[in-house]
Amino acid sequence: MNEESRLRALKILSETYAGARPALHYNTAFELLVAVILSAQCTDERVNKVTAELFKQHNTPETMLALSQEQLEGYIFSCGLYRSKAAHILSASKDIVEKFGGKVPGGFAELKSLAGVGQKTANVVSSVWFDKDAIAVDTHVFRVSNRLGLARANTPLKTEEQLKEAIPQEDWSKAHHWLIWHGRRVCHAQKPECSRCPLSAVCDFFVAQKDKQGT
Repeated sequence: MNEESRLRALKILSETYAGARPALHYNTAFELLVAVILSAQCTDERVNKVTAELFKQHNTPETMLALSQEQLEGYIFSCGLYRSKAAHILSASKDIVEKFGGKVPGGFAELKSLAGVGQKTANVVSSVWFDKDAIAVDTHVFRVSNRLGLARANTPLKTEEQLKEAIPQEDWSKAHHWLIWHGRRVCHAQKPECSRCPLSAVCDFFVAQKDKQGT
């Protein structure tokens, strides 16, 4: 993707998905953290159904720790990977209480020290709750950015690094949401809807497909 195409792609994304926000439901930093942990290999819609019940009585690290591992698994079973997610949530809750005074830490390194919190989750919480410039690379962001040509990488971390070079810092957090929503609505994993994509004219993937077909 050349410079002109890059700028045009970012302009189209910003206009198409202006005001895009997370689909996850949350009211506090802790609720957001738990929801993002649960969202691994699970849809946001499913997570929202689970947290709607879970957060009625267990929406703080202290009240979360009132649950046993088995009890928490019962709440989050339908999210998949429920055993490891339950263990991570309880371990993170314990650390938040014992090491951070019951509050989700705002520092990136401190966030990543919590169980179940990797690069993506730390970036989401940093960006969405603490209003810091960050690009979280989930499956949608990885797929869309590499198809489009904003990145050319084979790992989420390398994709994040390349996106930070391709996108102005003040737009990092917004671009995260633009790319997610484009992945959900148009640039699907199996059958991308290129025929109705506003980015097709500047998309490396679409241009390559046309060249293969000789059109």
